[in-house]
Amino acid sequence: MPAVITRIFGEGFRVFFLSAGLYGLFVGLVWGLWLTVPYMVPDYGMTPPMWHAHEMIFGYATAALGGFFLTAVPNWTGAPDARARFIALAVGIWLAGRMAMWFSGMLPPVMVAVIDLAFVPILAAKIATQLIRRPKPQNMIFLLLLSLIWIADLLTHFEWIGLTDDTLQSGLRMSLLTLCAMIAILGGRITPAFTRNAMKRAGVSEADWPVSVAALNKAVMGLSLILPLSVLASGDWGAAGVVALVLGVVQILRMARWRTIWAAREPILLALHLGLGMLALGLILWGLAVLGIGNEVAALHVLGIGCVGGMTLAVMSRAALGHSGRALVAPGPMVVAYGLMAAAALSRWIGAELEAGYLVAMLLSDGLWVTAFALYLISMWPALTGPRATRS
Repeated sequence: MPAVITRIFGEGFRVFFLSAGLYGLFVGLVWGLWLTVPYMVPDYGMTPPMWHAHEMIFGYATAALGGFFLTAVPNWTGAPDARARFIALAVGIWLAGRMAMWFSGMLPPVMVAVIDLAFVPILAAKIATQLIRRPKPQNMIFLLLLSLIWIADLLTHFEWIGLTDDTLQSGLRMSLLTLCAMIAILGGRITPAFTRNAMKRAGVSEADWPVSVAALNKAVMGLSLILPLSVLASGDWGAAGVVALVLGVVQILRMARWRTIWAAREPILLALHLGLGMLALGLILWGLAVLGIGNEVAALHVLGIGCVGGMTLAVMSRAALGHSGRALVAPGPMVVAYGLMAAAALSRWIGAELEAGYLVAMLLSDGLWVTAFALYLISMWPALTGPRATRS
C-alpha cells in the first residue's frame, strides 16, 4: 500500500479533514450548478435546496466533527488513538451516506435513511469508549450533542420516507443549532486559551490576557443545550428564538474580554474569533427573525456559512498544522480563505434583502465558499497528506 494512503488513514484528522474539504467544495459546486443550469443536477429523493441543506450539515459538517473528535478526545483522556482500520471503516460509512443521498432518487427512502444515519452512531460509540476513561461532564456533553444531531437527521428522513409531514424543517434547524451549540462550547474553551498562549509567547503582561468568566461560560453551556431542544419541542420555534437571542448576547459579553483586537495580528487566531463573532451575530439575527424581524433563511446562512463554515475552516487548518508538526502560522492562501468565508456569509445575508440582485448574491456567496475550500485544500494538502514535519 502506498505510504501516502497509509498515512492518510493513520490519523483521524487527515482523512476526515481532507474529506470535509473535498466535500465542502463538491457541494458548493453542485449548488452553483443547480442555481445556473438546474437540469444538469440529478433528481434526488428531495428538492435540490433540501439536498444542499442536508449535505452541508450531515455531509460536510459531520466529516469535520469526525476529524476533530478522533483527534481531540485521545488528547483529553489519554486514550489510544483510533486504529487505521476503524478510521477507514468510519470514513467508508460516511462516504456511503453521501452516495446514498446523491442517488436518493433511485433508492428506497428507507435504505437511504439507514445508510445516511449510520455514521454518527459509529463515531459516538468510538469516542464514548475513549471518554469513559476520564468521564468529565464537560466532555461527555458532546455525546449528548452528537445524539441530538442524529435525532435531527432522523427527523428529516421521517418526512422523506413519508412517516411525517412536518419534521424536515425542524430537523434541519435543530441540527444546525446543535452544531452552533458545539461551537459555542468548544470555541469558548479553545479561543481564549489559544489567545492567552499566543500573548504569553509574545511577552504580553498577564494582566492583559483574555479572561473567561465562569458564570458566562456556564450560561452558554446551558443555553446551548436548551436551544436545539426548544426547536424540537416548539412547532413555531418562538421559544427557540428567545433562547437564541439570549445566547447571542451572552456570547458577545464573554467575547468582550477575549482580546480579539490583539488576536488580529495572527490570522489563524483571528479566524477563531471571527467564527464565534458570526455565531453571536447569527443567533441574534435568527432569534429576531423567528420573532418576526428580518429574514429567517438569511440568518440561518450567517450561522451555516459564517459560524459553522468559518469555525470549521479555522479549527481544521490549525489542527492540521499542529498535529502534522508544522508551525501554527496560516499560509497566505489560507488567510484569504478565512476572509472569503466571512464574506460569503455576509453576501448571502445582504442578498436576501435584494429583490433584483438576489440570485447574483447567492451565486457570489457560493463562489466565495467554493474558492475558500479550494484555497483550504491547496494550503492544507501537505499537512493532511504529507509526512510529519520535523522542526529544527
